[in-house]
Amino acid sequence: MWGVSESIAAGAALPECLEEALRSLRGALEKLAAAAERHARAESLRTNHEEELAIMQDDRARLGVELDGAAARVKALELANDEVQRRLDHAGAEIKAILAGFEAGDGG
Repeated sequence: MWGVSESIAAGAALPECLEEALRSLRGALEKLAAAAERHARAESLRTNHEEELAIMQDDRARLGVELDGAAARVKALELANDEVQRRLDHAGAEIKAILAGFEAGDGG
């Protein structure tokens, strides 16, 4: 341990050591503040990305439901089209039969 005379002799160097320690502390605090700011920005971006992802997932679910509904409507329209085609074919066959009957009656 230092005696009194050694403390007085070292007293002149103490402020320089203290000043160096304070500069080092300031630098460390500035680095810490910069890191905290980067972390806050990164956290904000992550939060924004999570919100955007949630919105996109909601949109995807909604679009999936709409797509299912559209596919069901397409299937219903295809079935209706098939039924109309069947009825038109039947009506066309009946008309041809009626016309054939008239032609047979006129020719006979």
